[in-house]
Amino acid sequence: MDIFTEISLVIVIATIVSVLMRVLKQPMLIGYILTGVIVGPAVFGVMQSPESLEVFSQFGIALLLFIVGLNLSPKVIREVGKVATITGLGQVVFTSIIGYLISSILGFDKVESFYIAVALTFSSTIIILKLLSDKGDLDSLYGKVSIGFLLVQDILATLFLVVVSASALGDTFGSIAIQLIWKSFLLGLLLFLFIKFILPRLSVYFATSQEFLFLFSIGWGFGLASVFHALGLSIEIGALVAGVTLSLFPYHYEISSKMKPLRDFFLILFFVLLGAELGVDNLSGAIIPALIFSAFVLIGNPLIVMTLMGILRFNKKTGFLSGLTVAQISEFSLILVALGYKLGHVDEKVISVVTLVGLITIAGSSYMIIYSDKLYSFLHSYLGVFERKVKRKTNLDKESYDSILFGYNRIGYDFLGVYRKIGAKYLVVDYDPKVIENLESSGIRCEYGDASDVEFLGELALKDLKMIISTVPNYEDTISLIDKVRSVNESAILMVISHRIDDAYKFYEHGASYVVMPHFLGGTYAASLVERNKFDAAKFEVEKENHLKNLSKRRSLGHEHPTIEKNG
Repeated sequence: MDIFTEISLVIVIATIVSVLMRVLKQPMLIGYILTGVIVGPAVFGVMQSPESLEVFSQFGIALLLFIVGLNLSPKVIREVGKVATITGLGQVVFTSIIGYLISSILGFDKVESFYIAVALTFSSTIIILKLLSDKGDLDSLYGKVSIGFLLVQDILATLFLVVVSASALGDTFGSIAIQLIWKSFLLGLLLFLFIKFILPRLSVYFATSQEFLFLFSIGWGFGLASVFHALGLSIEIGALVAGVTLSLFPYHYEISSKMKPLRDFFLILFFVLLGAELGVDNLSGAIIPALIFSAFVLIGNPLIVMTLMGILRFNKKTGFLSGLTVAQISEFSLILVALGYKLGHVDEKVISVVTLVGLITIAGSSYMIIYSDKLYSFLHSYLGVFERKVKRKTNLDKESYDSILFGYNRIGYDFLGVYRKIGAKYLVVDYDPKVIENLESSGIRCEYGDASDVEFLGELALKDLKMIISTVPNYEDTISLIDKVRSVNESAILMVISHRIDDAYKFYEHGASYVVMPHFLGGTYAASLVERNKFDAAKFEVEKENHLKNLSKRRSLGHEHPTIEKNG
């Protein structure tokens, strides 16, 4: 069978399986992995040239991380850098220690226990990015934090693989470290010069042609990934860096939208290949250890992340949702044990165990993330132990306000100016510790809290409020807030936000006074500009100057327009 027919047959089978998944209301990702199992050697053996499919899957991985980089500006990296580093490193350390102890108890020797422990620490950035993208949560607080610490894991995994590979060739740790440092320094210097002196000029030139812009984007993304690979670094990190450098490009949203169909096609082949490689032979001695390790990854890893994020003052919901993103092992884990087997450090049983853990945890965590809101609703009353209680400066029971604003960033920012103009006494509530710190430093009355936390809402003097404004986009959280407010205050004006018409109807049914729909509101405002200014170019110049001042202020505050891929 030639390669074209083979890949065509794989895609046809993937389509059939995906239709079945859609009928059964199961995640498409599971369908792709299941397709790989079907076409792989474990079942029908349709896939005869996995090396060709692996090339295509590499393109998918590079495109995925390139697009993530396009939407991961340096400002976002600074925003979550601290928590990502602490959580990423902390999770790797605690997971490896506990994993080593479990491996030793199960009878694996020291070297095997070490490999298994390290394999359990790494989570699949590729799978999580796909799931978060499908849910439209890439731009959420937990989404940005999760991407941050998953990238920290990837960097650690890359360094570990480089060290193991080089040590097999007889290189010392010192020589490996020196090579990585000078290569990283050289690349960093070249990229800085490109961003500083070349990119601003190229942006105008490439934007003159849509085809040229598309070709340049692909060339830059794959080219830089190849440079990283040639220098002994990771293709994935290279593609991500390529995207981050272009995030400063004025047309990065347009580039991202053009790349997504190409990304989706190649990623399907990646997940099919992953499923094909999950065929496990001689499972008799591997099932029990694999089940124990899988339980640890599915439950223990999220608990570790929730504990760390609680210490960093994040609320229990953000910690819970972030924790679910580490409830599976990574493709790096499979590569690591395969390398260990090649070097004679581990035997086939270790490969079988880790491979089976991969299958169980990838499938299990996919369902956990897809149904994360329902899981949280069921478990939230038990998660308070992971939330660090923040000492409040005021006794909320005795404080009265005219209005409370839930969610400061972006839309919420505009309401503060209005509050000052009308002389209203207001309180800002936000669940991002960094936002609270910035508000406190600016002298703005604020409280750290979550609109979905019924206990916290009970501490607020809701019955005395004249107005409640919520910019929280989550449907379940908004319904909970409306119901809580209306249970104690029927007369207050209650304004919420929605990105879907059906959700807006539900909010009105539950008692919302007005539902802000940014997409439609933007169109209405633009139409009002035309009605007010007609064809007077001078008046539009005034509107333009005012808008630029507002954008400049928002940029200084780190605001970005949300990227909505679902329900937008």
